[in-house]
Amino acid sequence: MEDRIRVLIVDDSETTREMMDVMLSEKDDIEIAGYAQDGVEALEVLRQTPVDIMLLDMVMPRLDGFGVLDGMRSLDDEHKPHVIALTAMVRDDLIQRAVSMGADYYMLKPCDPENLYAHIQELVHPEEVLPASMAMHAPLVTPGSLDERIANIFLSMGIPAHIKGYHYLREAIKLVVSDREMINAITKDLYPTVAANFGTTASKVERAIRHAIDVAWNRGQMENINLLFGTRLYVRHDKPTNGEFIALIADRLAIEQSA
Repeated sequence: MEDRIRVLIVDDSETTREMMDVMLSEKDDIEIAGYAQDGVEALEVLRQTPVDIMLLDMVMPRLDGFGVLDGMRSLDDEHKPHVIALTAMVRDDLIQRAVSMGADYYMLKPCDPENLYAHIQELVHPEEVLPASMAMHAPLVTPGSLDERIANIFLSMGIPAHIKGYHYLREAIKLVVSDREMINAITKDLYPTVAANFGTTASKVERAIRHAIDVAWNRGQMENINLLFGTRLYVRHDKPTNGEFIALIADRLAIEQSA
């Protein structure tokens, strides 16, 4: 199969490497491109072997995952794969650091096989990826701004910045924060306004926002989501509607602004 996805597994645990191998090798479109037990070996493999996806453990001897992300900066573009960072540590500062250094996703171990496979597919076949022209017009984020506060919320929920839904959702929340009545006319006013701002259609805005919410729930960040809202609103298989999700975050941000 010519279009198989080449995956590099980087983890200091032999058990974890074997588990990942078994988990992914059963997929017809996945090819295990190599293994590394620390960051030094990982960078060597990247210099010599074409890789599409790197599954990167963040805690390893000799050179950890952050060292690998830093070392990748000196590699040619063709040797820089998409990175899914894996760790057992739940710390927002580490997630922020990994994402800022170039990780596409940050997943907790042990990961669900189908969830991991879905993220690999999304990175390699990004039907929902934000076009470069749209990214160029994304607003600049300044410290303490509404954009930054929304970005921090999305980060804690596991919504990646490279998908369209991230940007549509951010715009929708900002519109509702400034005009609360828009949440009562989500299909008539809110989606069309977001669509006009990005040069797309209201139906595509709705689908992309749904996708962004699905990503957050599939990543299993229930504790972070419930912590954000201050109560146990949701469980694993209980997702809010687009309107509920937008309203909840807009309400939180409005309360913070008035405090």
